[in-house]
Amino acid sequence: MTKDFFQLFTVSQVRKILEDFPQLGSEEIELSSALGRTLSWDVTAPEDLPAFARSTMDGYAVRARDVFGASETEPSLLRVTGEVRMGQVPGYAALGPGEAVRIWTGGILPEGADAVVMVEYTQELDGRLIEVYRAAAPGENVILRGQDCRRGEPCLSAGTRLRPQELGILAGLGIMKLRVVRKPRVAVVSTGDEVVPEYEAPPSGKIRDINSTTLDALVRISGGEPMRLGIVHDSYDAICGVCKRAMDQGADVVMVSGGSSVGSRDFTLKVFEKVTGAPALVHGVAVRPGKPTIISRREGSAFFGLPGHVASCMVVYYLFVHYLLNIYQGLPPDAGLSFGQARCGQVFPSVAGREDYVRVRMEAPSIGSLPDAFPIYGKSGLISTLVKADALLKIPRDLEGYHQGEEAEVLILT
Repeated sequence: MTKDFFQLFTVSQVRKILEDFPQLGSEEIELSSALGRTLSWDVTAPEDLPAFARSTMDGYAVRARDVFGASETEPSLLRVTGEVRMGQVPGYAALGPGEAVRIWTGGILPEGADAVVMVEYTQELDGRLIEVYRAAAPGENVILRGQDCRRGEPCLSAGTRLRPQELGILAGLGIMKLRVVRKPRVAVVSTGDEVVPEYEAPPSGKIRDINSTTLDALVRISGGEPMRLGIVHDSYDAICGVCKRAMDQGADVVMVSGGSSVGSRDFTLKVFEKVTGAPALVHGVAVRPGKPTIISRREGSAFFGLPGHVASCMVVYYLFVHYLLNIYQGLPPDAGLSFGQARCGQVFPSVAGREDYVRVRMEAPSIGSLPDAFPIYGKSGLISTLVKADALLKIPRDLEGYHQGEEAEVLILT
């Protein structure tokens, strides 16, 4: 086991393995609960949106040709034949040459009109005549029928993650139910004889469970549905039992934090081999922090053995678990992560052969437009280092670090 553990996988090798996992199936949900979900079908507009041409300004509906060349010195003179208020259907004949209709924002554009002149560019003369002091092009201050979506044409594509604006267009089309990719169900398990629930006062020698709460929140941010299965002791039977329970409850991913290294009480690897019936896909990655990582597979479900230290646990989550949850949901693998560039505020040493992720704080730039990054020192078991961190600075495995002033890629911690 120890020999295999030092045959480390690179980040790209691990991600290549994860890309072989399938997208999850779909389910029908109400529009009101669709924020952040991923469409599993193409949406075709069932009707025109908007269903009629309407004004975007208070003013006068006109024929653009009647106000061509209008100016303050040579205004166009038009006869007002009516008024259209919001929600009203014009009840008169089509607009004729030299005519205008008073219209309010949102009002239906009368037949024959093709533009709206803003009220501030007009002057009433006697209640029936107006002068127009500015020309209007066809379509100006008007939203045309079907300008958002035309009936029968594609509106949204499968794989689209639904933001507020996508929900808005679906609401405008009257689509109240839709098919989306099912949320990944992610079992969260903490191990360790020294770990107690966060709501308990830990006796001497024990600590509260930090990882379960942290991972639960990360899963939610990634669009998954966390299943917290509590804390299990450092026992082969206990860990095996909770993994089987996770599978019985339909978990797509089982995350076990702690017990993934090669110590005498690190049982996760043996448990995964028992539960999946196959050797681990990965045991050990060329990443710091996060080396003692295990990944196994049973059909379409993934098993992650995460390091027990919280900083290591989070790095592995961002690099691999989040990556897989996006694949499950049919999203670009790095969707939801925010990357940027920073200038190294001091020397960042590293060791070639591993990919380093250094917790950093970002400061306003001293020179140029990039922020300056400074390391936050502390062991990977200290949650306070992550609280103080703004980002993780990546040092590629073929580099021995960065000199002060060099640019580096950072993963912004949201």
